[in-house]
Amino acid sequence: MFRHTKYLQFEARPEAPDALFAKKLQELIGGAYGEMTVTMQYLFQGWNCRMEGKYKDLIMDVATEEIGHVEMLATMVARLLEGAPADTVAKAVKDPAVAAVVGGMDPQQAIVSGGGATPADSAGTPWNGKYIVASGNLLADFRANVAAEAQGRLQTARLYNMTDDPGVKEMLKFNLARDTVHQNMWLAAIEELQEDGIEGEIAPTALLDEENQEHANTIWGLSDGTEAGRARWAHRPAPDGQHELRYLDQPDPLGGPASAPPPDPMLYGSVDGRTGEGSVQGPSKATKPAKGEGMMGKIKDALD
Repeated sequence: MFRHTKYLQFEARPEAPDALFAKKLQELIGGAYGEMTVTMQYLFQGWNCRMEGKYKDLIMDVATEEIGHVEMLATMVARLLEGAPADTVAKAVKDPAVAAVVGGMDPQQAIVSGGGATPADSAGTPWNGKYIVASGNLLADFRANVAAEAQGRLQTARLYNMTDDPGVKEMLKFNLARDTVHQNMWLAAIEELQEDGIEGEIAPTALLDEENQEHANTIWGLSDGTEAGRARWAHRPAPDGQHELRYLDQPDPLGGPASAPPPDPMLYGSVDGRTGEGSVQGPSKATKPAKGEGMMGKIKDALD
């Protein structure tokens, strides 16, 4: 159950209208690392968590807080647009051609939302549920959460330097602080997961004895740069305590030619009768398949 309280988590009151900055703030609402993303990411992580207790409680606590962050930013956007003409152009923009591109209110804010925030990023791209990570493995999820909070704090810091409005800056100071504590919180929760014996250093802890151990400790050097091979991470015990990291400079390929098999004739791909030596089918036999053969044949049979 969720209950809405009619007060913002922190004040969101600008000193003056600023339609251009309202457009920029959309990134913190509906961008890939915006508040809508972390809200839905944490909610689904909490709902998918199979352990009752402190970890699920933590996830749901911060998920609910993030709902409030969306509300706070949406309120700030609406107040930045209040009284701002739809053709407002940033004072710093002098060139008319540039002003036409970056100046003024987001048309979506004017046309679609009636002077309010939209569930989209600063370019007007709608928010997408594919942004979220909720795998059910808490170690993998918490590491993704650290990255999300880091990217969110980075974008907030950049926006902080794009405004001189005292009211906006005060709200962004609060957001910066919450992103700081959330990064520390997820890092601490990762430590506790490991101390509790629920997860190790590698996610998931399964199949470590099944993987190809010959390739579980080499860092492949595949660029012209040479500095990575001299770094400490390239010659040290691995953090998982089970491997010894080493640098393998310019490794040879381990597989054969990357040749695709001939296409199903009913897909009408271009062929010249030859098959690459890497194809498992060998020389091309691209003739019309018998009933049930080939991709299209199987699909057709399934539908008949």
